[in-house]
Amino acid sequence: QVQLVESGGGFVQPGGSLRLSCAASGSIFRVFAMGWYRQAPGKERTVVAYVPIGGSTTYASPVKGRFSVSLDNTKNTVDLQMNSLKPEDTALYYCYIEATYSWDGGYATNNFWGQGIQVTVSS
Repeated sequence: QVQLVESGGGFVQPGGSLRLSCAASGSIFRVFAMGWYRQAPGKERTVVAYVPIGGSTTYASPVKGRFSVSLDNTKNTVDLQMNSLKPEDTALYYCYIEATYSWDGGYATNNFWGQGIQVTVSS
């Protein structure tokens, strides 16, 4: 199927920056979208940045102007540059992909998630 591996999380002080990276691997035939979601303790998972292939990127309102997502469709990677970080950005960040992949002699389309990577913003 499809596997996602995230890297780059950690601890940073308010106002600092972090860059998250995600690489997708497996029997990918076609990618429809990639992006990043996050989930804070006790809250639901919400979108941070969503990148449809050939479409317009969507950012969550709280991160607009501070976060920037970049996708390399040839390598199936998606990065999230996070600047001017705030304590409320603290969360588990998940990489996301919608893709068609080889499966059981044919093809299937599904959504996949990374294992999650922690970002903590605190003084």
